[in-house]
Amino acid sequence: MFDILSKTIQSIAEISVPNERKDILQPLIDYIQNKFNTNEEIRLNFICTHNSRRSHLSQIWAQTMAFHFSIKNVFCYSGGTEATAMFPKVGETLVNQGFEIQKLSQEQNPVYAVKFDANQHPIICFSKAYFDEFNPKNNFGAIMTCNNADEGCPMVFGAEARFPVKYDDPKAFDGTEFMNEKYIERSLQIASEMYYVFSKIK
Repeated sequence: MFDILSKTIQSIAEISVPNERKDILQPLIDYIQNKFNTNEEIRLNFICTHNSRRSHLSQIWAQTMAFHFSIKNVFCYSGGTEATAMFPKVGETLVNQGFEIQKLSQEQNPVYAVKFDANQHPIICFSKAYFDEFNPKNNFGAIMTCNNADEGCPMVFGAEARFPVKYDDPKAFDGTEFMNEKYIERSLQIASEMYYVFSKIK
């Protein structure tokens, strides 16, 4: 794993996850543990309305923490109820935290390759609907990372289970003096919770 990212994860390990969040995360831990016990592929699709901020942060940190804890056969995806674009501040925040990101295309909805380790496959990120052909069709866990997606998607077709693990949207601070701080804060919160989840898999 890249050195700066390893140091970021060392600091993330010190972040305490509140008990009420642990309760929210426990069903997701149980789902992953059951798949791990039976040596099945663990497919996680993180869903938010626009697939632009929280769902990408969750996808990237979950895949990274699975690698960090040597949990095999984990495949993380993200999607929305509609496609927009991965917000540039998300990539900028992750680069500052130690990821390497390559922009693979230049259209309005660019494709990014996000690497956490020099020798591992990059995480491919772009905004898409959760049911896009890029994402799994069935046998996956749907993690709802925002209220609108959770309420607006009473059914996530193909999902074995759904988990409401909601995060406040850093978009609320776009264009303000708190923007950088709030994107860092949300990224670290998501990272600490994905660290907690995968640290529990035995």
